[in-house]
Amino acid sequence: MKGQHDHIPMGEHKMPAGKQVAHNVDSMDHSTMKHSSDAHMEMSEHDHHAMMIADFKKRFYVVLVLTIPVMLLSMQIQQWLHLEIDFKGASYVLFALASVIFVYGGWPFLSGWMSEMKAKNPGMMTLIGFAITVAYAYSTATVFGLKGMDFFWELATLILIMLLGHWIEMRSVMGASNELELLVQLMPADAHMVMADKVHDVKTDTLKENDVILIKPGEKVAADGVILEGESYLNESMLTGESKPVKKVKGDKVIAGSINGNNSFKVTVSHAAKDSYLSQVVKLVDDAQKSKSQTQLLADTAAKWLTVIALVTGIGTFLYWYLTGQTLAFAMERMVTVIVICCPHALGLAVPLVVAKSTALSAKHGLLIKNRTAFENSRKITTIVFDKTGTLTVGKFEVSKIVLLDKEVDKNELIRLASALEQNSEHPIATGILQKTKDLKITIPKAENFRAITGQGVEATVAGKNIMVVSPGYLKENKLSLPDGFTANDTETVVFVLIDKKLSGYIALSDEIRPESAEAIRTLKQESIKSILLTGDNNKVAGSVSKTLGMDSFIAEVLPHQKLEKIKELQQKGEFVAMTGDGVNDAPALAQADIGIAVGSGSDIAAETAGIVLVNSNPKDIVSLILFGRATYRKMVQNLAWATGYNVITLPLAAGVLYNQGMVLSPAAGAVLMTVSTVVVAINASLLKVKA
Repeated sequence: MKGQHDHIPMGEHKMPAGKQVAHNVDSMDHSTMKHSSDAHMEMSEHDHHAMMIADFKKRFYVVLVLTIPVMLLSMQIQQWLHLEIDFKGASYVLFALASVIFVYGGWPFLSGWMSEMKAKNPGMMTLIGFAITVAYAYSTATVFGLKGMDFFWELATLILIMLLGHWIEMRSVMGASNELELLVQLMPADAHMVMADKVHDVKTDTLKENDVILIKPGEKVAADGVILEGESYLNESMLTGESKPVKKVKGDKVIAGSINGNNSFKVTVSHAAKDSYLSQVVKLVDDAQKSKSQTQLLADTAAKWLTVIALVTGIGTFLYWYLTGQTLAFAMERMVTVIVICCPHALGLAVPLVVAKSTALSAKHGLLIKNRTAFENSRKITTIVFDKTGTLTVGKFEVSKIVLLDKEVDKNELIRLASALEQNSEHPIATGILQKTKDLKITIPKAENFRAITGQGVEATVAGKNIMVVSPGYLKENKLSLPDGFTANDTETVVFVLIDKKLSGYIALSDEIRPESAEAIRTLKQESIKSILLTGDNNKVAGSVSKTLGMDSFIAEVLPHQKLEKIKELQQKGEFVAMTGDGVNDAPALAQADIGIAVGSGSDIAAETAGIVLVNSNPKDIVSLILFGRATYRKMVQNLAWATGYNVITLPLAAGVLYNQGMVLSPAAGAVLMTVSTVVVAINASLLKVKA
């Protein structure tokens, strides 16, 4: 592990580039929509969604205009308003207007019904399509000879309200998904490519590795890369959640989509746009929105059962009223109202809307959800196991002292030989040693026959000599005694240098505790969550960090494979364990934990074994993640409770249980209630926020 100095490379982990955007929430109920999941297609998902909203809006206004004469020509309405509008062929005019409303206004529901039947997956469209078809068929029969009163006006108002409900709900759905769309829009369309003669403007998606681009003041960075020339402050808040502008100098990595401050600088492009950090984030968010957690599966099952209940109850209601002496029209109306009011619309959207909102919001705050169930289960965490380096500490080691144990070697030679082994590693300890070599202006020699000693150090041949840079754990395991008078203070990490198997000296490095760590641990205590430090570093360092931060306990000098065992031990004691680590060296422990949280900065976001990735190695983000996971779960439960409770109360009213008390719901009233329940669910989902 990091503390043990095991030197497993921490290079960038590439995620497969893939789909850019897909708002999955509307697939629940708008069966007539086609879903584009590729940002390179001519019409984006966002544009497609906007077109569907415009279509419902147009149908709504056409039906609204036609509904007015339908109501005025209906006998029931005329009786209520004490009007008398009658002329030869009035019933046929009424039939013609209602037919246009049924075919044009009802088409989204009728075609959706057909699609659901074809897929053998009856749902909301089936219920609405069935209800309006029954109402239209019965009313048409009364025009052509069947005794009874038509209810064309109920049909017209039902379709009108259903169109309005879908229009409002789709706008809410689009709002819930807009955060992801904003992420996509962060990528600028054009870039200033630096060529031999001058700067040319090119399309961002044409950029490739090693191209050089110019970023002007106030512009968005067009591609991931490394600063070649110049320096500036960048605002990365939309990508990482880090609110303060970050200073970037020559050699620093920059992320596409971040916003430049007041200076110009040049960037060497690391990879094509499709492999950029932003594209990977969008892919992760897209996949997470589509993945179904246990809560989602529960809601899906409930929605399917509600469809069956609606049809059975609707038909049962019809038979009850008709067989007890009510008119065919009354029995039909009760059936239609029950079926409409029981549409599993709110229930079907209860979880997907929260999923869309939470996943996209998380990405904006540097919390990348790869596994929905892991995210929702964050509310169950009782113990968080922290890796030390780069999570609770800054992860930037600096050489604090160089101690010689062999008179034939001087300090410069010791650091020179150690740096030869470290030059290919991005490990924080390696970075610290290399920085010291650079400060001393020492030339680094070439290393051959390089070999990593798992969890304990590295070995190689340098200028014909066998060189080893190892942890104290290696000395203990190989029964090599620590040097006389060896002392390391509580905040230092020590590596020993062996030249031809002879202990020649050691290098002590210190790592500063992050200023946010103490606050994060304090918040966890308030939430009754235990915090445990698990590190390969020595007992003194681990104990000092644990005590300083007020953690519950620490486990030190642990090899990578032993970390997994420590996680198992905690689980056997009944703890629900979250593990945070860098996602590479900590892979076994991350996989064993109930929830694996990989921490890493910049583009290192693809920790395969973790369910959740934190872009910044900030312990406060871990607390934010848990609190946001709880808030998200609460929203899901609230939405499910509302959607279920609404049906429990309104279904009996629709069936006519209070008919003898003079209370009865019309199909239109049922449609209004169903629409209101859906909009309440959508608004509740939109109120979800990430607490910083």
